Amino acid sequence: MARNRSSRNRTTFFFCTFFAIIALCAFVPVFAPLPSLSSHLPHDHSHSRHKKVTAQKFEIANDMFWKDGQPFQIIGGDLHYFRVLPEYWEDRLLKAKALGLNTIQTYVPWNLHEPKPGKLVFERIADIVSFLKLCHKLDFLVMLRPGPYICAEWDLGGFPAWLLAIEPAVRLRSSDPAFLHLVEGWWAILLQKVAPLLYENGGPVIMVQIENEYGSYGNDKAYLHQLVTFARSHLGDDIILYTTDGGTRETLERGTISGDAVFSAVDFTTGDEPWPIFQLQKKFNAPGKSPPLSAEFYTGWLTHWGEKLAATDADFTAAALEKILARNGSAVLYMAHGGTNFGFYNGANTGGNESDYKPDLTSYDYDAPIRETGDVNNAKFKAIRSVIKKYSAKPLPSVPPNKEKAGYGPIDLQKKEFLFDILNRINSIGIVKSENPISMESVGQMFGFLLYVSEYAAKADGSVLSIPKVHDRAQVFISCSSEDNGGRPIFVGTMERWSNQTLGLPKIKCISNISLFVLVENMGRVNYGSYIFDRKGILSSVYLDGRILQGWKMLSFPFNNLNEVPKTNPVIAYSGSIEKSARRKAKENVSKEPSFYAGHFSIDKENDIKDTFISFNGWGKGIAFVNEFNIGRYWPMRGPQCSLYVPAPVLKQGENVVVVLELESPSPKLVIHSVDQPDFTCQLISQTTNEDQVN
Repeated sequence: MARNRSSRNRTTFFFCTFFAIIALCAFVPVFAPLPSLSSHLPHDHSHSRHKKVTAQKFEIANDMFWKDGQPFQIIGGDLHYFRVLPEYWEDRLLKAKALGLNTIQTYVPWNLHEPKPGKLVFERIADIVSFLKLCHKLDFLVMLRPGPYICAEWDLGGFPAWLLAIEPAVRLRSSDPAFLHLVEGWWAILLQKVAPLLYENGGPVIMVQIENEYGSYGNDKAYLHQLVTFARSHLGDDIILYTTDGGTRETLERGTISGDAVFSAVDFTTGDEPWPIFQLQKKFNAPGKSPPLSAEFYTGWLTHWGEKLAATDADFTAAALEKILARNGSAVLYMAHGGTNFGFYNGANTGGNESDYKPDLTSYDYDAPIRETGDVNNAKFKAIRSVIKKYSAKPLPSVPPNKEKAGYGPIDLQKKEFLFDILNRINSIGIVKSENPISMESVGQMFGFLLYVSEYAAKADGSVLSIPKVHDRAQVFISCSSEDNGGRPIFVGTMERWSNQTLGLPKIKCISNISLFVLVENMGRVNYGSYIFDRKGILSSVYLDGRILQGWKMLSFPFNNLNEVPKTNPVIAYSGSIEKSARRKAKENVSKEPSFYAGHFSIDKENDIKDTFISFNGWGKGIAFVNEFNIGRYWPMRGPQCSLYVPAPVLKQGENVVVVLELESPSPKLVIHSVDQPDFTCQLISQTTNEDQVN
């Protein structure tokens, strides 16, 4: 998604042999015990077996959409199934229905469904077929955006990170044969699941998007035409294929596909006069084939760490929407409901160069009319609903109530283990050795953290460490095995992609060589623009006093992600019994070394299970798990997000366990709080190279 980013200081235009390095851990689907409703679909990739079972037809003629022979105005909204727990899909869809929407638009992230080559996940939050069937049950039409690139403020724009490890390198978003071969294989799997759900086959899917805002990135028409060929081979000739591009001549010329084979839709900044842009849109569609459609009508905007929380005026947004609907234009709200970037899947943006790095929050609230928690009792929902009500072909249903929230109070945490102590349990087979550091993707660690270990000889006056290219944030430690503390790593400092500077290493009297530990966090891959080829880890040589330091070991740390659970899982190990004396031991447990903390809270009755938020006020930076579910990243020292959303389906009657990996600054009292309201008021610390704030 991009809203004329240049106007908001966001100008970022954006199988052969796979890596032979053995990764630390094999992964299994997190939701494997619950089979996908789509798991027994036939594997015939031909669309010919999907016979039309009704006389349903959705088409374009006379510059209008037509549904079963009647003019149809699309009043839609984006709602991403992968940002909402499946137990809440129906709640969010019913609220979208009450808002007045008749169509749901959703992306399909390739990396969610194929986290490793050939490992397919279509269960639980990745069960797209069940989501589409639910849309149909609730009388929604669907506009599907299968990419392969989706942007969406989602890691790597939806591409699987393992694509970045292939040698020779594949060129993403291009007609590179190696890349197209992989896309063809993925779409063969995905689109055969979609074909039975096309509108002409009695399902809800009326349109399928080709790529996503390609005109803001490239001009490879052969690539776009090949995607059309792939789509037609699986979906047939009747489905409407469409592109979406910014409403300028340049982006439309680069991103559209001439002729009437593919419909060209537009997006533009909310508040721009829509009808001159719709007139321009007509020039890129065949005569009579250009119903005015804003495929991304922005109801809000995204927020990066360190920025003020993005917000837009409700009445202004509603008035801009009415300018489109009043003249029978169609619009899709981006977002109708934002949701949450659970796990490690948040994306990032860049400014003028790849070092000007801006990772997205865990929350994807987006200031949308249906808030992150599904709440609708807000000015924007009411204002937009009042506008849509004027133009809806049907009476709007009543508005469902907000989900109840609960605060379960303070949660005492006990330090369970230093992160580096896991190294004692790592099988040497899982350690990758190299003269120079190699990327996370090449090691097979796609998300989370990678530890780089080397050693150097002590110098009387200390040393200077330089890592020209680290993606994204590195914590540096040193240790001497001959010291009295048993070689416990000592924190030296932090090196960050956006403000990379040299780091002085203190002088230590050490009989043996000094061990150097560099813990690198992948904070989310860039999802938009020319720097999307965003490998993670140490991507350059490491210099010590101006000389290249060689002889490295790379060690992976396995953690639960949204669609994966490692076989060796520290989170499960720490979910056992929690000592009641945790608070009494708190003071002696505080350390600058990354550590695991665990605690619990109890819910006595099943009907007391409600949505809640975990507040990390007073803590530093890390990741959190509730009942082994990765609820995302916290970083109150940077802000603005202070709390993480915990939907009720994550919780259970009885004991609920919270496990936290705090990277640097635990609260001295080792207490977090379960509260009943979100909090986006934490400290705002501007990045030195990122002075531009979201307005």
